[in-house]
Amino acid sequence: MKIVYRLLFGLHLFVGIGALAGGLAAITNPLGPMGMPTEPLKNSPFSNYLIPGIILFVVIGLGNIFSAIMFRFKSRFQGYISSIFSWALMIWIIVQCIILNTVISLHVIYFAIGLIEAVLSMIILFEQSLFPANIIQKFYKETKREI
Repeated sequence: MKIVYRLLFGLHLFVGIGALAGGLAAITNPLGPMGMPTEPLKNSPFSNYLIPGIILFVVIGLGNIFSAIMFRFKSRFQGYISSIFSWALMIWIIVQCIILNTVISLHVIYFAIGLIEAVLSMIILFEQSLFPANIIQKFYKETKREI
């Protein structure tokens, strides 16, 4: 089980640091962060990368750093926190692909990282018998007894 906690800590730290860097680049240079033109935003609700950069920095960046910190402090809610920010990452990637109307390899990689984080978070919830895992475990035990 220790490997699950360490892997999640590392993934959240990796995603958080990357999102902080990307978000900061978009906030400080909303018209061309890291050389990215505003052309892909032509069919989106944004004219530049400022708002997406703020969301990336705060939700994905700070959220994943917060999640990693909760693993270091062994918070009782770390399974929930990790799950929330793993789903936030996957939703962010899906929305980004829709807005940009394209899918590149980084989208696939980060979506896969979010999916791995979500699965590992569920493993923690099952290990601690927390909601919704406790309901699933109870249902499984009752079904098993009936057979």
